Amino acid sequence: MALIQVASPPGEPPGRRRQRVGELVAGAAGADLVLLPELWLPGYFAFDRYQELAEPLTGDTVEAGREWARALGCHLHLGTFLERGADGRLHNTAVLIDPAGTVVHTYRKIHVFGYRSREAALVAPGEEIAVATTALGPLAATTCYDLRFPELWRALLDAGAHTVLVPAAWPAARLGHWRLFTSCRAVEEQMVVVACNAVGEQEGTVLGGHSRVVGPGGELVAEAGEDEGITWCLIDPEAVARVREEFPVLRDRRLGPAAPLPPTGGAHDGSARAGAARPQAAPRAEGNAPLRRRSPRPIPGGSPP
Repeated sequence: MALIQVASPPGEPPGRRRQRVGELVAGAAGADLVLLPELWLPGYFAFDRYQELAEPLTGDTVEAGREWARALGCHLHLGTFLERGADGRLHNTAVLIDPAGTVVHTYRKIHVFGYRSREAALVAPGEEIAVATTALGPLAATTCYDLRFPELWRALLDAGAHTVLVPAAWPAARLGHWRLFTSCRAVEEQMVVVACNAVGEQEGTVLGGHSRVVGPGGELVAEAGEDEGITWCLIDPEAVARVREEFPVLRDRRLGPAAPLPPTGGAHDGSARAGAARPQAAPRAEGNAPLRRRSPRPIPGGSPP
């Protein structure tokens, strides 16, 4: 596995940046899975250029990613790009491409960021989650700020995810939170969390780097530094199943859609009690429609798994 930290300096033309990132991706030859960070083409904080640099799923950035995946014969998580939907709205969209160059998974960021950020004003939140069945196991994605919302991660667990890929543009000022949440989500859901962060400075904000891979027991598998470049690591494909079997905490859930019903006779202490815990409805994105599970959207030139 190769995580590629990318800087997005202002003034670099989009075509040149796409070419430069392609060269970085070529340097990850031999990896089974390659990851890029969030909105590396425009730069996350280049809000004034969002409309200009948005493109459809059939645009130059995804097409370049398909070529890179085919050339390396690997799964490529393209990070995210600014997708212009059919209705004209913008989305912060993650894309996973298989070794044949087929788009097998997309995810529109559900929790768009509004704290000292214009993302929430410019980008429409997604409403769906999905898990892709791949040769690397069941993969899903979240993006950056989504790390702060555990209900989304529990929904991905219930959808069958073993590994979650997290492109990000997480500031250095909150690097402690980055480390905390990537570890927390791995431990809570007994998953592998693969989080690829941006680096450099954008519009006065320093990005934190320190891309991380955390195993399902909370062990740190790899952590990058603060510079642009590639971080390599190995992941045991059986680790998730083994950890969930050895320490079956998820079987003891009492709340949520996958939790068992309470005993018929009432509470464990023998008291009869009204309103005993029942399985809850699927989690809702804050201020948005309920999350929907789906199969990945079909993309021209490719097909879902």
